Amino acid sequence: MSSNQFSGNVFSKIHDEERQGEVLLQPEIKETGKKLYLESYGCQMNFSDSEIVASIMTDMGFATTPQLEDADVVFINTCSIRDNAEQKVRGRLSVFRQAKAKNPNMVIGVLGCMAERLKAKLLDEEKLVDMVVGPDAYKDIPNLLEQTGGGQKAVNVLLSREETYADISPVRLGGNGVLAFVTIMRGCDNMCSFCVVPFTRGRERSRDPRTIVREIQDLVNQGYKEVTLLGQNVDSFHWEEEGSAPVNFANLLEMCARIEPSLRIRFSTSHPKDITDEVLHTMARFPNICKCIHLPVQAGNTEVLRRMNRTYTREWYMDKIRSIRTILPDCAITSDIIAGFCGETEAQHQDTLSIMEFSQYDFSYMFKYSERPGTLAARKYEDDIPEDVKSRRLSEIIEVQHRLSLASNQKDVGKVFEVLVEGPSKKTAEDHCGRNSQNKMVVFPKGNSKKGDYVQVLVESCTQATLIGRIV
Repeated sequence: MSSNQFSGNVFSKIHDEERQGEVLLQPEIKETGKKLYLESYGCQMNFSDSEIVASIMTDMGFATTPQLEDADVVFINTCSIRDNAEQKVRGRLSVFRQAKAKNPNMVIGVLGCMAERLKAKLLDEEKLVDMVVGPDAYKDIPNLLEQTGGGQKAVNVLLSREETYADISPVRLGGNGVLAFVTIMRGCDNMCSFCVVPFTRGRERSRDPRTIVREIQDLVNQGYKEVTLLGQNVDSFHWEEEGSAPVNFANLLEMCARIEPSLRIRFSTSHPKDITDEVLHTMARFPNICKCIHLPVQAGNTEVLRRMNRTYTREWYMDKIRSIRTILPDCAITSDIIAGFCGETEAQHQDTLSIMEFSQYDFSYMFKYSERPGTLAARKYEDDIPEDVKSRRLSEIIEVQHRLSLASNQKDVGKVFEVLVEGPSKKTAEDHCGRNSQNKMVVFPKGNSKKGDYVQVLVESCTQATLIGRIV
């Protein structure tokens, strides 16, 4: 993660799935030719998309720069899932406009979900930017840049029904050469009432599994040791073509796990209604498929889940947790939780706290409800929970999760885990850090270990967010 001031921390008090404003750079920054400044917000899918954009721009002769003032083109890849994410982007755009005042030839472009949702505002009303490019239109960037060269505003926010970028090899930006992300599908068909994703990223479409395998094999050849498969809902992955057997997510997991036994495979995110026992049994069969499942509950009350259009009940979700615990007893489970959704009563909030206790989440991403324009909830339900009540309920959710996270880590004291070394600890160069199969961060004296090594670490103590131990 970038060390710049906009970076987030997934173990912060409110776990933040939105990575905040990281400046993304190529591993080697060239000092000649045209320069691109690329800043990205939001989910890991956005950061994966930014790597595709960088690949397209590299083919056009651009190199990334960490200095906004030096850039010929400035792109900000945006998130619309919550209002605070949009407000942060607007703040950055005002800074970009100041830079453009000093360099009138600078082209400023907004990419991603905000681009699709707010194209008219950004281009015409607020006149903040020169280009607006939706998440399915990045291949059109060369044409759009040509339009801006003629003094025109340029826009393409058309959504696709096909996988758009399977033939592009992403430029790996800002990574450590150990971990990489591979997008396996795009869009979402679930239409949860609170969520803007189906409107900004379009309908669900899966990628040809052969292109996924080729991309992962290429990463293995480059020395990467862990790959995370990305999608709005990976468990609904489905590929079918005439003359071949259909490929579901369990099949894809097996294909990826067989590429290289020493390559770790992770995935995110799973919709509870779609994760199957077949997926769980596949995870159990392959040691290199990491034992961690992100299974967002959002709320613990069946009536609230109905208003959210989550298509499962409290009891159904609890049965899914039981299946995971039975088939994968050593699996970590993480979640997303929304406090103060429309109409939520105090008793319904208590149901959320109790399902957290039942599920024993290792950690959660926790948020106050933020109404998003255009969603079913915005059209159908009143955002009627006062902010002070939302804040108090969120604090109670955080308190429960902090306790559960600490208890989970305390159970690991005295155990030995295989850890993939990601690099130096943030606190001291004398320590290394890395994650175990359950995606828990482990810190230990580095000894003779180096980045990319697998080491056996005995956990001797812990905090709520971190396991602390030594190599054995």
